[in-house]
Amino acid sequence: MNDQKAQLAQWIDAHFDEQVGVLQQLLRIPTDTPPGNNAPHAEMVAQLVQAYGWTAEQHAVPQEQVRDYGMESITNLIVRRPYDSGGPTLALNAHGDVVPPGDNWTYPPYGGVIDNGYIYGRAAAVSKCDFATYIFATRALEALGVPLRGALELHFTYDEEFGGLLGPGWLLEQKLTKPDYVIAAGFSYTIVTAHNACLQLEVTVHGKSGHGAMPETGHDALQAATRILNAIYDELPELKKIKSKIAGIDSPTMLVGRIDGGTNTNVVPGKVVLKLDRRMIPEEDPVQVEAQVRALIEKAVTGQEGITLEIRRLLLSHALRELPGTAQLVASLQHNAQTYLGETIPAQGTPLYADARLYGEHGIPAVLYGAGPRTVPESNAKKADERLSLDDLRNATKVVAATLLDFLQKK
Repeated sequence: MNDQKAQLAQWIDAHFDEQVGVLQQLLRIPTDTPPGNNAPHAEMVAQLVQAYGWTAEQHAVPQEQVRDYGMESITNLIVRRPYDSGGPTLALNAHGDVVPPGDNWTYPPYGGVIDNGYIYGRAAAVSKCDFATYIFATRALEALGVPLRGALELHFTYDEEFGGLLGPGWLLEQKLTKPDYVIAAGFSYTIVTAHNACLQLEVTVHGKSGHGAMPETGHDALQAATRILNAIYDELPELKKIKSKIAGIDSPTMLVGRIDGGTNTNVVPGKVVLKLDRRMIPEEDPVQVEAQVRALIEKAVTGQEGITLEIRRLLLSHALRELPGTAQLVASLQHNAQTYLGETIPAQGTPLYADARLYGEHGIPAVLYGAGPRTVPESNAKKADERLSLDDLRNATKVVAATLLDFLQKK
């Protein structure tokens, strides 16, 4: 380990209690999405970084656009740290919106409780932890006092759970940023270089209500929806035959995650709504897949008297793929992980999808790497007692800080 990277590690160790305290503050302001009232958290973060002499630009998405999207408020933050000219702009992105906590927590979901080397709370692992990772990696870099070039940007956004279009997507569309490289909130001990695409559809099956004593007077939307369900689940063995060549990604998947319909137990259901999720491996063509899924659904109810369909796209999230420049990010992160962790961390794909893809869609190489989780099941992400290993927070901050140094130190 060279002297500068040893100094980065020493600074992070010396300030680690402060870093954990910042993460506790971040966890204690709820950002449940839905309902998606995330502006108060952004305001707190802006005030927090002001104490370090930084200015957080607060970019509020127009209220009408947010309401139409199904949320209450979104304010995305950009903290710009310009250095001398002649270097790249590297952005660090983490999202503050989270799914609601749900039930069965042992620890308070917004408590930031520390127990046996872990910090507990909703978004401890995904991804408020990386607000703290990226802030303290940046502070460590600047405290080193070496000449720097290019620029560093911190992007704290609030629309990952709904797809990211009003988070990083909005910042990019508004031309508020165009970095050369991006490291986005991700997985300790793994660098994610690719992820699946995701198609979500809402299928409304219209029939005609009828009295339960005379069901022949109606057209049963639930019976028709059952045909759709059977067609979807009959397709699953075929999807298993399709394999990705990218390590960490297996096959496409499809499921119906929600069903609503009917009015009462003694009434023929006149309307049923299905919400469907189809994950696509990076090798698949999203346009072709959507056409195939729509055709599958329509064929299932062809010839059913009195039945009509509405199929509405809820989300089309494209895959994250490697771009020129991705390998440079990976090489630096892996080298620094070897330095601080004493092991080589893999670079691979994940079946999840994330808003990092939106940078990729603008031609910006992006990878996912951060404090956690090592694995989603281990962290209880999106479940009760979500948690993060404090050792992972410490180590990931060192790896990110050293990677920033590799990219931004004046040669």
